Amino acid sequence: MRKKKEESLKERTANGLLWGGLNNGVQQLLSLLFGIFLARMLSAEDYGMVGMLTIFTVVASAIQECGFTNALANKQKVSDQDYNAVFWFSTLTGLGLYIILFLCAPLIARFYRHPELSELARFLFFGFVISSTGVAHNAVLFRRLMVREKAVAQMTALAISGLTGIYAAWLEYGYGAIVGQTLMYILVYNVMLWHYSPWRPSLPVSFYPLRDMIGFSSKILVTNVFTQINNNIFALLLGRLFSPAQVGYYTQANKWNNMGHSLITNMVTGVAQPVLTEVADQPGRQLAVFRKMLRFTAFVSFPAMFGLALIAHELVIIAVTDKWAPSVPMLQLLCLWGAIIPLASLGANLIISKGRSDIYMWNTIIIGVLQVAVMWLSSPQGVTAMIASVVILNAVWLFVWHSFVRRLLGLSLLNALADTLPFAFVAAGVMGAVYFLTLPLTNIYVLLLLKVLLAVVLYVGIMWLCRAVVLRDCIGFIRCHLPRHSIHDGR
Repeated sequence: MRKKKEESLKERTANGLLWGGLNNGVQQLLSLLFGIFLARMLSAEDYGMVGMLTIFTVVASAIQECGFTNALANKQKVSDQDYNAVFWFSTLTGLGLYIILFLCAPLIARFYRHPELSELARFLFFGFVISSTGVAHNAVLFRRLMVREKAVAQMTALAISGLTGIYAAWLEYGYGAIVGQTLMYILVYNVMLWHYSPWRPSLPVSFYPLRDMIGFSSKILVTNVFTQINNNIFALLLGRLFSPAQVGYYTQANKWNNMGHSLITNMVTGVAQPVLTEVADQPGRQLAVFRKMLRFTAFVSFPAMFGLALIAHELVIIAVTDKWAPSVPMLQLLCLWGAIIPLASLGANLIISKGRSDIYMWNTIIIGVLQVAVMWLSSPQGVTAMIASVVILNAVWLFVWHSFVRRLLGLSLLNALADTLPFAFVAAGVMGAVYFLTLPLTNIYVLLLLKVLLAVVLYVGIMWLCRAVVLRDCIGFIRCHLPRHSIHDGR
């Protein structure tokens, strides 16, 4: 019975990773295509205007979610009353946030010294009201590992919203096209969540079930708020200290970086917490599961992000023209940060699965405060220096994340390095070799194609020769899930 349960967990984890990877892969492809069209039609100033408001939208979204998704996933038993309390609390919170930010819009515009931001903010912030109605339904899908359903919802929303944004840009709405795309994504995604979730809200409502979750979820809430501040404080500081164009260049670079690392991060974190929570009462097995996830994350993250840095110049020039060339150095630096984000996220999910949301919270707060400090201190040296300082800080802070993983799970630093560094060294060596091998080439299209092909062949080839278990596991899993055609029934 136990063996059957272990196989079921392994199969669900693998399927979650498969659908998570497929979902994120398609999402990044669609984002790339739509992003290319929009970047060609819009200016850096357009992106900069919306980028200045990003920190307010993501922080407010974290507040309305209140950490209840993680809290519900961590509970051993969840009732309809739990979901109902979360639904009505999130909906009321979203409505309250919109009213507050609607009234504060003129103050935000005054802070940035751009009066037109007031109307833009009031339009964009309406997304809080819409997204608040899907928090409980998202928690249902997350807890039940309904990754396929979430994948379909996200891909559908992305496709419809992308077409909406392009049409609005064609009509010359400028930055309004980006806002329209954002709101359409939120609307379609939440409608799809309602469609796939088997649960429905009801009246009357009791907020009593929140008492059992608030201790855990409040720490997740604070953490998520600081995480969003950490991720978006750069745009806020640039908007205050530099021009909208500089914000636009950074926004474009960060968008490409996010497309890269979120493909891995979302794929892993989509299953990490539920799976690690399920084996929390078996320390030895949990350690084995975590180390396998750690190796897989490093195996994918380092070559993907180092490779993106390698082709950054060709990719940006071909995709969105040379008017975005100033964003290339920013993107290359951000890719170094992007390579370690999935590893830090995996460690954070382990900490959450252990019920230690307090550790997760304080760790995130401290790194956030330090990031603001190093950015402010390095700002006189320019944008590049600010990005470099943040990358270095986060690379060092990875060891702090590990110290808590070691304490909670017993994973030594030596074993953690053995699970990750070989992939980092091979990826860095491959990208360096490809860079020098392709130096004589001048055709930008040939250069991009050859860099990608050489990097993939060299990296996979070295992993195969080194008999990397994670590569063979991936190949074996893909083979098992390929469509099989029967030769015995005449088909």
